[in-house]
Amino acid sequence: MKEFAYIHEEGKLPDLLANIPFFESFTAGHLNDILYSSYFLQCDPGDRVIEQGQEDARIFILLTGQMEAIKDGEAIGWIGNAGEVFGEVAVVSGEKRIASVVATKPSLCLVIDQQFLHELKPEKTNSSYYAALYGFLSRVLAARVKSCGMRIAELEREVDELKSARPAGNSLAEAKPARKRRRPAALPLQE
Repeated sequence: MKEFAYIHEEGKLPDLLANIPFFESFTAGHLNDILYSSYFLQCDPGDRVIEQGQEDARIFILLTGQMEAIKDGEAIGWIGNAGEVFGEVAVVSGEKRIASVVATKPSLCLVIDQQFLHELKPEKTNSSYYAALYGFLSRVLAARVKSCGMRIAELEREVDELKSARPAGNSLAEAKPARKRRRPAALPLQE
C-alpha cells in the first residue's frame, strides 16, 4: 500500500471527488477541513486496508477498485462502487474494527483521519460539522441495516421452503438438497 498526501485547491472539489455522495452533506468550509485531514491510499490486490480487532478512527471512501470484507476468516461482503464508504462503524461506535477489508483489485481510496479531524475541529465548537457527518453516517448505517434485514428475510424464506419440501418424518439433516455456495452480498452503497 502507498499513501499519498492529498493537496487540493481550497474551496474546490476535484473531479475525482465531485460525484461522491459523502461530500454533498458538507459546506465548503467543512469540505476544506475534511480534505486537509485526508490522504489517498493506493492498494494492490491482497493489501489489508483494515484489520479486524484494530483500534482505528479512519473513514475510507472507495474511489476505484474493489475490496472484500472478511470477518473471522469468512468473506461477508464486497465493496466495489465508487463512493462507497467503509470503516464508519468503528468511528461511530468507538469500538475496535469488526471486520478486515482486503483489496481484491488495484484500488484507490480517500482516507479521512477522523482522529486528526477531531483534534482540528473539536465537537463542542463545531456542532454543524458533526451534525452533517453523523447524519450522513447514520444514513449509511441505516442502508446497511435495511440490506441485512432483507437478507435475513430471504434466508428465512429459504429455510421455510426446505422445511416444507422434506418428506414427513425426515429431519433437515436427512434431507440435504444440493446447494451452491452463494457469494456474499455486496455491502450497500449509501442512499
